[in-house]
Amino acid sequence: MLVNQMLSMKSNSGKPGIEAQTIVTIRPDATLAEAAKMLSEKRIGAVVVSEDGRKPQGILSERDIVRQLGAHGPDVLSTPIAEVMTRDVQTCTMGDDALVILERMTQGRFRHLPVVDGDGNMLGVVSIGDAVSGRLQELAAEKEALTGMIMGT
Repeated sequence: MLVNQMLSMKSNSGKPGIEAQTIVTIRPDATLAEAAKMLSEKRIGAVVVSEDGRKPQGILSERDIVRQLGAHGPDVLSTPIAEVMTRDVQTCTMGDDALVILERMTQGRFRHLPVVDGDGNMLGVVSIGDAVSGRLQELAAEKEALTGMIMGT
């Protein structure tokens, strides 16, 4: 399964096409408290940091916030995201395969990947859950095909 198929599955909430996916971003000058509130309200595990909402500059996860709180206490919540975000944002493209995405996420120990076009503009975000779901669907389809071949159907 390809990333474009995973995004299409995510956006199939009654709205056709990949365009239906909303990309949640936050500005780098926002505080950790603002990011925590956004993550809680949206019920998501990470937010892409972007000045313009199109090109990823960083990513901030729930874990990043918890680590900062554990190390520095509650005063850290007034810290700008730019000071603690992951700057080396890993991305993927629409043509990447679910298995490749899973391997990258596992090796890099992260759970979210912005999907970008050739110009680096975001088209969506895939999570490790999306990649696992895509891979499981692939395996189920392969099993069904093999069973059909064995049974002669």
